[in-house]
Amino acid sequence: METKDGIEHKTEILVVGTNESILATVLRLLNNNVAWKATGVSTIAGALASCKENVYQILMIGAGLTDEQEKNLAAQVCMIYPDIHIILHYGGGSGLLFAEIYLALGTKN
Repeated sequence: METKDGIEHKTEILVVGTNESILATVLRLLNNNVAWKATGVSTIAGALASCKENVYQILMIGAGLTDEQEKNLAAQVCMIYPDIHIILHYGGGSGLLFAEIYLALGTKN
């Protein structure tokens, strides 16, 4: 958890995935870490709307979007959050999932 002004803040992660069951699994795994708060959406419109309502440090894009959709989403989110970390996650197990988050944050488990 990040501490600002003596208050601990969770790392906010926005997960975009079109497969609802995989999205639910990823969210469950990420939210098991007390330092992270993951929010999931299944559409680009949902992702952009969520970005206008919340502050995210990480955008995780899962399978189901075309390459062009991924690039457009990443570009639009970067206009809102220029310093956001973008992760393309297409599976590979929970170990890889966690490693990708830690790598993006520049921290170790």
